[in-house]
Amino acid sequence: MAYTYPPVSFFFDVVFLGEKLNNQKVETCFQSVTGLSVDMQTESLKEGGENRFEHTLPVRTKYNPLVLKRGLVKDSKMVKWCMDAILNFDIRPMNLLVRLLNPNSPKALVTWEVINAWPKKWSISDLNAEQNSIAIESLELNYSYFQTQK
Repeated sequence: MAYTYPPVSFFFDVVFLGEKLNNQKVETCFQSVTGLSVDMQTESLKEGGENRFEHTLPVRTKYNPLVLKRGLVKDSKMVKWCMDAILNFDIRPMNLLVRLLNPNSPKALVTWEVINAWPKKWSISDLNAEQNSIAIESLELNYSYFQTQK
């Protein structure tokens, strides 16, 4: 099958590895995934006698929180996992895959493996009787790092 360049960003999925919580499958249909980014933190170093510039040195990498959004799901096992972590401090990190899919093939174009993700925040969109919109829940996850799978 042909690969189309550039790839479309709307054809993706999210897979929780070890995807069972309390022996029930986790719902993984999302309308958006944001936060797959990493940047290098730096530190400035002033050198004695050198007044024209400061050295900028790399220190460590920083990963932004991963935000998953979808329509509100009633009785969600994933929301229970999230609430257990936030309200009860029962934090159970999970690895997950974010896969950009190829519309012409069952094979993923790119797969990002997110390591040790745990819930940081759960929220629901504003409820407003003046708008015709869907109730959207957002799940914000912190994680150690991500890596691209081949």
